[in-house]
Amino acid sequence: MPSTKATPSGNGRPKRSNYDLDLDALIVGAGFSGCLLLYKLREELNLNVRVFEESSGLGGTWHNNRYPGARVDCPVPGYELSMERAWRNWTWQEKYPGYAELQSYFAHLDRELSLSKDCVFNCKVVLAEFDEDSARWYVETASGTWVRAKYLIPAIGFASKPHIPAWNGLDSFRGRIYHSSAWPANGSGGCGVDVRGKRVAVIGTGSTGIQIIQQWAKEADEVYVFQRTPNTALPMRQERFLDSSVQKPNSEVSERKRRDVFKKSLHTFGGLSTDCIWRNAMDDTPAHREATYERLYAQGGLGFWNASYQDLMSNAEANLEAYCFWARKTRARIDDPKLKDLLAPLAPLHAFGAKRPSLEHDFYEQFNKPHVHLIDVRETPILGLAPSGIMTNSGTHEVDIIAIATGFDSVIGGIREMGIKDADGVPLHHRWDSGGISSYLGMMVSRCPNMFLPYSAHSPSVFSNGPTTIELQAAWIMDIIRQMERRHVAFIDVKKEAEQAWINEVADAAENTLVPTANSWYMGANIPGRRVEPLFFMGGLPRYRQRSREALDSDLHDFHLTLR
Repeated sequence: MPSTKATPSGNGRPKRSNYDLDLDALIVGAGFSGCLLLYKLREELNLNVRVFEESSGLGGTWHNNRYPGARVDCPVPGYELSMERAWRNWTWQEKYPGYAELQSYFAHLDRELSLSKDCVFNCKVVLAEFDEDSARWYVETASGTWVRAKYLIPAIGFASKPHIPAWNGLDSFRGRIYHSSAWPANGSGGCGVDVRGKRVAVIGTGSTGIQIIQQWAKEADEVYVFQRTPNTALPMRQERFLDSSVQKPNSEVSERKRRDVFKKSLHTFGGLSTDCIWRNAMDDTPAHREATYERLYAQGGLGFWNASYQDLMSNAEANLEAYCFWARKTRARIDDPKLKDLLAPLAPLHAFGAKRPSLEHDFYEQFNKPHVHLIDVRETPILGLAPSGIMTNSGTHEVDIIAIATGFDSVIGGIREMGIKDADGVPLHHRWDSGGISSYLGMMVSRCPNMFLPYSAHSPSVFSNGPTTIELQAAWIMDIIRQMERRHVAFIDVKKEAEQAWINEVADAAENTLVPTANSWYMGANIPGRRVEPLFFMGGLPRYRQRSREALDSDLHDFHLTLR
């Protein structure tokens, strides 16, 4: 692709004649959202579409996250696209696929859907601004290439910008240091960090930290785990699909199961094939409640959290009952009494599920090994990095390799990196930093005409199965664009009052839960100085689906339409 720099016009935007590419739609990001929308816009609407992807291949988070133990916490079938062409000749090997299998799945999608031919890889977008006169988005890449498009779809998800705390001495460490999202690959594309015979540290015990710790504890000489808040992790109960009727791609059993899962997922709170128990926890007898907890815990996965009693996340008493059961089960797996209190305290530090529970295989058993050490950073905070390791107020822990598992600057970080400006020339991240996140159904933003944001802020994204939510949103985006093309609409802009109504609905849904009681990344609380607010819609997928359909059924009443 040419990289000629366009010549600015009088309004600061490049002249049309200097553009390298003129598109109907530009998608940024080649994960589930980007791949699905590329295929649909190209095949169903016959639009001229390209995907710009910063990394070197398809997969989004599953292309970038190849750290040891990386795998999804939603089961298959379910965590996949539901269109028959995407699964007809595909076989999953595990119930919870790891990153390597998910990378293979995206390679399969590429073969079936011919995606790569319309993708530009190693292409980072640094500026995107809308011009009302031409009704086009003008986009610049890091290489200086300029593109214009009628529709802009930042399909970057909510976790594209890594968060690394501003520790003192970060550059002074003489060993190797990696953030989980920028893990080096070996020659075959797998994890490229050999920790045998090494002293290693893992900072953070979210899902990424847990997965790395489980792996490194089996390989490294010494493992130092730096924990701020204990994770209420649940047993994964991994399964390998060995039964031939399940394993055979086109078998009747496999096809029937998939179709059943896809159908059920549209109607459950979390977009999975199982739903919550539609009664309150304290309405059951203690014996019945205990039996229910035992069943959910034994099944494995996130069911103890998202398939439990309907009031788990809204009633403090019900929530504490679930936490106490979890703590009893977990403490029984830990030998050292002090570690029991650090990893699974009897009194919760926050409501169960207000921070996302992770899935684990044998995480807690690793701390029964003499070479695995837990550092409580609430008691001994990290002061910075030294050339030889990590400094706390109790001394320096000397290590050779550090894994940073401190998460992401969710939502705003990725928008900031893209340099999106609205029709008034105001950077979108400035609006969100100063006034809070604003959106309409988590898919559009006022004064950003013709821009669609799948799997981002104010949608059910993190509280639901990713592909299910993405397919729902992609269908909605397709319906909007289809109507625009049919009605000769130059650009569409959501009304501010409609946007504010959705902001209020997001806030109300959060207030009906216990999530705001915890300082979690769900609320943006993991980023110092950031406004604490609900980043995602917590009202469930069925309600979100209903509201999305109402927006279409009202003859686009919530939008300003500008005709050609």
